[in-house]
Amino acid sequence: MAHEKFPVEILSPEGAVWSGEVELLSTRTTTGSIGILANHTPLLAMLDPTELRLYESENDYIKFAQAEGYLQVGGNRALILVEQAHPPEELDAGDLREKLQRAESEIESADEDSEQGRMAARDKDRWETFLRIAEGGG
Repeated sequence: MAHEKFPVEILSPEGAVWSGEVELLSTRTTTGSIGILANHTPLLAMLDPTELRLYESENDYIKFAQAEGYLQVGGNRALILVEQAHPPEELDAGDLREKLQRAESEIESADEDSEQGRMAARDKDRWETFLRIAEGGG
């Protein structure tokens, strides 16, 4: 069953990542997974690292490794503002393992309840998610 399409734009600090029309946007907010269809109620949500899926049709979708950020829905369009978004084929599992190890070391050396510890924990979540996506686990 075909759904009405709506425009989606993904932006990172480096610039535009992707722009196009989709039938469904599937991502994860800080409160859980969410699917967005055309004419969705206005929404502003914080995003957690996950596999972002943009369905161009029922069986055809584009995947991204999505870092933390924000989702804004309104006016029958969606804007995704994230620290990073990469197609899975651009991810390097070896590099991600190194980044994950660095984040884990920073967590161990950080003072309890410090900003350094919070940043390292955030990075650890991101690199674990990206590594799972790079290895085909979504």
